[in-house]
Amino acid sequence: MPKPVLDIHNVTKHFGAVKALTNVSFSLHRGEIHAICGENGAGKSTLMNIIAGVLQPDEGEILVEGEAVKIASPSIAQSFGLGLVHQEIALCPDASIAENIFMAATSRQRSFLMDYRKLERKAQEVMNRLAPIDVRRKVADLSISSQQLVEIAKALTLDCRVLIFDEPTAALTEAETRILFDIIRDLKANGISIIYISHRMAEIFSLCDRVTVLRDGRYVSTERVADVTPDDVVRRMVGREITQLYPPKQQSAEVSGETILSVRGLGDRSRFLDINIELNKGEILGIGGLIGSGRTEIAEGICGLRAITDGEIRLHGQVQAIKTYTDAVEAGIVYLSEDRKGSGVFLDMSIAQNISVLNLKALTGHLGLINARGEAQLAHAFAQRLNIRMANIDTPVSALSGGNQQKVAIAKQLAVQPKVILMDEPTRGIDVGAKSEIHLLLRDLARSGIGIIVISSELPELLGLCDRVLVIREGTIAGELGADEMTEEAVIRLASGVNQSEQTRLATDHAA
Repeated sequence: MPKPVLDIHNVTKHFGAVKALTNVSFSLHRGEIHAICGENGAGKSTLMNIIAGVLQPDEGEILVEGEAVKIASPSIAQSFGLGLVHQEIALCPDASIAENIFMAATSRQRSFLMDYRKLERKAQEVMNRLAPIDVRRKVADLSISSQQLVEIAKALTLDCRVLIFDEPTAALTEAETRILFDIIRDLKANGISIIYISHRMAEIFSLCDRVTVLRDGRYVSTERVADVTPDDVVRRMVGREITQLYPPKQQSAEVSGETILSVRGLGDRSRFLDINIELNKGEILGIGGLIGSGRTEIAEGICGLRAITDGEIRLHGQVQAIKTYTDAVEAGIVYLSEDRKGSGVFLDMSIAQNISVLNLKALTGHLGLINARGEAQLAHAFAQRLNIRMANIDTPVSALSGGNQQKVAIAKQLAVQPKVILMDEPTRGIDVGAKSEIHLLLRDLARSGIGIIVISSELPELLGLCDRVLVIREGTIAGELGADEMTEEAVIRLASGVNQSEQTRLATDHAA
């Protein structure tokens, strides 16, 4: 066989006493789409950051086209034709889309004058491959989904022989995902090699040629996708069987009929209108719908993060005057944002500080000083309860894997002993093992009496976890699905506005 375009030999990386990678080897062939799988903390992102020049290995060797190289920085990685589409958004929010797409090229340019019309024209050509978004818009004005598309567009402008995608579809709609897959297949056809990181087995098995599994920073296996099943890959990832990804739902004997949260006629005269929600004790209520349908805005309105013009919110029958998020927290309503690193946790602060941040009033003494012992006890209790894998509670959250960062974000909400938790995409970008743990935790919280609302773009999660589902379309509730009505087809039909007869007609036309 020809030499691999990229060859990793026995790479090891330490972060203090923690070994992120131990003697990991990996090879990538020309024109191959190669999946890298593993739980959060398995070492995937560390390995990709080493390939991209963000981190330096402590031991081992990297070969590009058979030649040993030292990748001392991201710019050197790009000079070798190695590009990385980061999982986390790394854009300049105050610059335009065009400026972000060509920022690397702009910084290399030595001219004092910039031809913005040419820049915008070239950027629009690249952006149109993904979505018809005006590249003159500021990145700060874009949704998370659109920002992810800009990250991908940036990578497509690089002259790469190897392109790394780290969870590229985590924030994308199904239509955007299909477009991205077509582009990746085109890149493969042109001889470009792809490293594809995803926790979504369906994507890996529809797109990739081979799959390499890492576990606990060590190499486990590499196999042709055609020779294994999703269950095989999951077993190698977690080192055990996951027989119950979703816990048992609320049983009929557990249905109390007691309403915890009642939302009536809620609206902001902009993104949503006349929203009515009843959340009962012991249940997990799902909210589905297309990205941009208003799901997140409704949650923000309930929690005081978005101004409300109409309607009322009742908690255990009592009307709540919620104007700010502080009002919501004091009432017993908390919100877990879909943007974990932007709004869910403080990356540079410790685990203990993150868990206590909403509960500082209870931990602050008469002199205005935080009770450090009380903060530590609180952090230890929730770290143990949520099985947060860490060195100690003083570890900065930035040092944790994505799954453990999400557990810290959940612990922060639980520390104030809420009555209602709204969770927006609670398992986005999290591996299958961590997902299973969080699903079990949510069911345990519901059974303890906390009301839970879950917003999710993953239909299997909505159907597998939730007791009922409300589907949002264009800022209104399109319908409600009970336990015996919940199917992917039913959710999609309500979310898209296609009724049963219309859907049958479209399917018949397509078949013809």
